[in-house]
Amino acid sequence: MSKECETIHKLARSLKRHTFPFDDSEIPSNGIYILFEKDEKGHGGDRIVRVGTHTGDNQLRPRLKQHFLNENKDRSIFRKNIGRSLLKQANDPFLEYWELDLTTRKSKEKYAHLIDFEYQKVIESRVSQYIQGAFSFCVFEVNDKKKRLEIESKIISTVSWCERCTPSNNWIGSFSPKEKIAKSGLWLVNELYKTPFDASGIQCFSKLVDG
Repeated sequence: MSKECETIHKLARSLKRHTFPFDDSEIPSNGIYILFEKDEKGHGGDRIVRVGTHTGDNQLRPRLKQHFLNENKDRSIFRKNIGRSLLKQANDPFLEYWELDLTTRKSKEKYAHLIDFEYQKVIESRVSQYIQGAFSFCVFEVNDKKKRLEIESKIISTVSWCERCTPSNNWIGSFSPKEKIAKSGLWLVNELYKTPFDASGIQCFSKLVDG
């Protein structure tokens, strides 16, 4: 998988790189994003640390805002995972409450009395600061939902199988209580170690990204 993974990295690094704050007008309505993290290297350059997309139509921009801007861990699994690692790194007991999902009214009624919401805001702010300062990303357009999900899965699988894409010794994901994150070096738990790109698939992917 090293050759295919190297191709993916080179293609991703050849695309326009976005950092926070990013310009909405430069982001397609539908597509896939690839995240890079400061000081994480692989294949001679910045290492891919997350790949993501969206299921609803025209939701790529809102999805990126959920990660970078919206301080609500229960609307962004990426934010939740960053918070998990920061809290675990600090041996902060609030990790137990960070894990609680307050999306539904029922869960809010069940758990609200347990949570120090002011402190949760502090952690959300730390997560925002880390994401906005440490991550950059590229995007490419894919309008068809089925195709988006298939390509996302194959990129993730290809990168996760590659033995040359390893996290640095200081990567905060190593503190993640999620074993799949710590093991893979990716801020992901789904689509890891599934079906990667083969030689013909990577050629088709290259043509798609190159436009």
